[in-house]
Amino acid sequence: MKNKLLIIGASGHGKVVADIALKMGKWQEISFLDDDKNLTSSMGLDVIGMTNDILTYKGDYEIFVGIGNNRTRQKLHEKLELIGANIPTLIHPNTVIGSEVEIGIGTAIMAGAVINCCTTIGKGCIINTGSTIDHDNTIEDFVHISPGANLAGSVKVGQGSWLGIGSVVNNNISITKGCIVGAGAVVVRDIIELGTYVGVPVRRI
Repeated sequence: MKNKLLIIGASGHGKVVADIALKMGKWQEISFLDDDKNLTSSMGLDVIGMTNDILTYKGDYEIFVGIGNNRTRQKLHEKLELIGANIPTLIHPNTVIGSEVEIGIGTAIMAGAVINCCTTIGKGCIINTGSTIDHDNTIEDFVHISPGANLAGSVKVGQGSWLGIGSVVNNNISITKGCIVGAGAVVVRDIIELGTYVGVPVRRI
């Protein structure tokens, strides 16, 4: 493990990621890359370059994508993998993680999240503040589970899907890849068609 961490993205999500990294206490130095040329620091940490400077730093830093947009995060994460960068997993100390839980590289687990036993979380995911993921879930790569979302047991969420704040997913539900589930929505049946879903219970719009 390298003792320096570089976070791509110094705005909202990137700042929360940096706060997790600081609380983990694993790195002697934490810095940002950001494409805003006027930004020189964030969270009291230096912005030392832009996204295109990744190659310059990959030998000395572990690198993490701190961008909330699923597609952008996936694109940058895959670039990091292609160039052989070291990509950590960031887990806030104030989380509950059960037995036999697998968490992929580049995933951030925020404060207060609960992930129960025998669940698999893919790479590049966001498991956001106070969300709960119960037993035997499969969360595929580059998914965003928003703050306060609650997933019951044996749920599968397909790659790149986004579950909005406060959404609820019943047990034994499968959500296909690339979907958006709106804030406060309740999913009680499988979602098999890509799209945006809102309401209680959800309907496709």
